[in-house]
Amino acid sequence: MLRDEEKEGVYKAIENRRDVRSFLSTPIPDEKLQKLLEAAHHAPSVGFMQPWNFIIVTNEETKEKLAWAADKEKRALAIHYEDKQEKESKFLSLKVQGLKEAPVTICITCDPTKGGSHVLGRNSIPETDILSTACAIQNMWLAAYAEGLAMGWVSFYKKNDVRDILGIPPHVEPIALLSIGYTEDYPEKPILESANWEKRRMLDSLIFNEKWDVNQHS
Repeated sequence: MLRDEEKEGVYKAIENRRDVRSFLSTPIPDEKLQKLLEAAHHAPSVGFMQPWNFIIVTNEETKEKLAWAADKEKRALAIHYEDKQEKESKFLSLKVQGLKEAPVTICITCDPTKGGSHVLGRNSIPETDILSTACAIQNMWLAAYAEGLAMGWVSFYKKNDVRDILGIPPHVEPIALLSIGYTEDYPEKPILESANWEKRRMLDSLIFNEKWDVNQHS
């Protein structure tokens, strides 16, 4: 059972975790990075399949290549945001810049072959391997906040570009590029919320009782 102050720490980390886009070049101590990896590895996974791997990237040339892959996709995405193009382009550009600035980038992958062909739960819902990997990402994000670090999730790139750059086998999915480091610009609110890109929906409007309410607006 957690003490009150421990409970507060958990909820504070959940509420204050942010997707950060600007980083200092200050190195991350190995012991802190290890804590983030341990937190990710203790995430729940369906059928205890643990489908994740972690590729730690610190080489500047490799980070430049990853930034190139993200920038290429950023330009392709621009056509989908005509009404908000300036804001979106700025945000995505800063995410690309974050890949270059952060001292560490971690590529989290998902291997659908782990656990064999019959994994409890995945037989019914194949996406559970990716959902499990997402739990590992969230654990890492919360641990980063607890350690005074910032983390940004870059999720726009062609998977085969990242596979080629990092030597990932064809059957393994590169789920996320995570930029990690210290920052002097930790946002009070989610960046896209502050930029009026989107508002946080009211929780009450998202809760149904017993079954889906067709009369309630989504």
